[in-house]
Amino acid sequence: MRKLYILSLILSVTFSFAQKTNLKQADALFRNFAYLDASKAYEECLQNIKNPSAQTLKNAADSYYFISDSRNALKWYRKLYEAQGNNLTDIYYLRYIQSMKAVMDYDEADRVTKEYLDKKGDKKEINRYVAQKQYMDSLAKAKSLYTIKNLDINTSKSDFGATFFKDQVVFSSARDTTKFSEKLYTWNNQPFLSLYIAERNPADGSLFNETVFMPNVMTKYHEATASFDSQGKTIYYSTNIVKKNKLVVDEAKINNFQIIKGSIVDNKLENPEKVFFDNDDYSVGHPSLSEDGQWLFFASDMPGGFGETDLYVVKIAADGTMSSPLNLGPTINTIGNEVFPFYQNGVLYFSSDGHYGMGDLDVYESKFLADGNFTVPKNLGAPVNSNKDDFSFIINKAGTYGYFSSNRAGGKGDDDIYSFVKGKPVCNQSISGIAVDRKTKKPLTDVTILAYNSFSEVLGETKTNFDGKYAIEVPCNKVVKMIAAKPNYSSDDKTVETTGNNGGEITNVNFELSNYDDLVVKKQGVEKVDVNPIYFDYDKYDITPKAIEELTKVVFIMQKFPNIRIKIESHTDSRGKDSYNLKLSDNRAKSTRDYILSQGIDSSRIESAIGYGESRLINKCKNGVKCTEEEHLLNRRSDFIIIQK
Repeated sequence: MRKLYILSLILSVTFSFAQKTNLKQADALFRNFAYLDASKAYEECLQNIKNPSAQTLKNAADSYYFISDSRNALKWYRKLYEAQGNNLTDIYYLRYIQSMKAVMDYDEADRVTKEYLDKKGDKKEINRYVAQKQYMDSLAKAKSLYTIKNLDINTSKSDFGATFFKDQVVFSSARDTTKFSEKLYTWNNQPFLSLYIAERNPADGSLFNETVFMPNVMTKYHEATASFDSQGKTIYYSTNIVKKNKLVVDEAKINNFQIIKGSIVDNKLENPEKVFFDNDDYSVGHPSLSEDGQWLFFASDMPGGFGETDLYVVKIAADGTMSSPLNLGPTINTIGNEVFPFYQNGVLYFSSDGHYGMGDLDVYESKFLADGNFTVPKNLGAPVNSNKDDFSFIINKAGTYGYFSSNRAGGKGDDDIYSFVKGKPVCNQSISGIAVDRKTKKPLTDVTILAYNSFSEVLGETKTNFDGKYAIEVPCNKVVKMIAAKPNYSSDDKTVETTGNNGGEITNVNFELSNYDDLVVKKQGVEKVDVNPIYFDYDKYDITPKAIEELTKVVFIMQKFPNIRIKIESHTDSRGKDSYNLKLSDNRAKSTRDYILSQGIDSSRIESAIGYGESRLINKCKNGVKCTEEEHLLNRRSDFIIIQK
């Protein structure tokens, strides 16, 4: 649904196709926004061009893209990609990716997305992609709360933009019931848009008895996307910029659109006036007034934005004075298009083709925070979203029903209005934190975070991002066991008790994982648990507090790496009788084993515990050789040799 991003001056451009179309004719159609005719012209003339320029490939692809013919758009974007590779600009990467998603080639779209993000090297964008993709993957596994229905009121033309007006619904349509129906909008060769009002059946959400809304508003150009105050006395709507009944165009011959505010009296528009931020040089439209009347959200391609079309907001004072437009920032806006805002109960709903989604425009929701910012947008998932354009989402105050628009397959026309019923959401709570390396304290990426309930059933799974951070949704009012694991690292676990705070967040549930290589020493192909010498009192084999400090390291690695099996070897120095030392070391080995088993380690994981006395000295200090105490100490040791991991 791209017809309201840019509106063109040219109402009809005609070329004869009796003869072969040449490239100049195709370019002329494209420049005049006659995209339906331009796509046919490029298709014909490119059959005879062996090496078309990048600009010609862009125009051919864009012609199809702007009329939502994704299959043919993809054909030409792919040729452009093959010609330009990594030199493709941001916006053409986006259109190429969106066209792939529109034909449900999701794997290839993800591959090219990763290639694009790697090329940019923007860590923040990579993190956003990873988080939104993980969320989309989780949505695909969950049952949707939405049940949708295509409405009988739809026609073969474009019908979209339903909005609540008292007990009725106002919507935009290109149906040809007006006196201007013979005028065609060359972008898609449909009649210009007008506003209609319909009755709503509360039983099934259907719309009926549609009529032209406020006939004195009607012009021969576009009137669309209306918004009203809660009393139904004030209207904001989008329309072409017109002066003296003629379209006003900028230097690029583009007629932009504007927002008109007016009063509604006896089903007529009175005191219409432009909002102060309307401008002949760029478009503002898709107005959405908050229920309290204090905030007006809208879309615009004004200079200084983040992408093609951004979302903005102005604050409205009690006397009607408006603040300067405020861009909603990079959390909401992307390099693509953000359009059709709707604000209800502290949640901003909008459509975007720049966030990670199912293809073309998808509907997202973002919560308004106390600090004035918005949360990271979340895709509403299927069935609200599809691989085509999904937009103009509205929902009632109770959050139980609403409408959205889509040009998906199976509809009645170009864009159709769908009703939906939303079920009661399951109470979920977010748990978030970070995973770090226990030794270096640096963040660990790709750590698997698993959440289990009391019956060891998996409640959720996610992975840490490049900053080591994670967030996972789990049910409310549960005791949740959290486990963090990563190959070649120890696992870590925490127990968290969630509350009944639906949508709330439990933060700082952090994990520390030890790298296996930091816990062992390797000599001559043998791996041993890295411990300091274990001291026993002279002539004794009881476990001392100091010995426990080192044995805790052995217990730790065996707990964290459950596949490890060891054998214990204890040794003495050469002082004393050989037979006595052999027995003493054996007692110490078995005492050490018994302590490890007392900490919950299964006996099958210790193959043996043997004392070797002074038979395996590691230096010169055998019987009769004078050595220092430090040299004798090297021989008094216990080794915990890893035989399986």
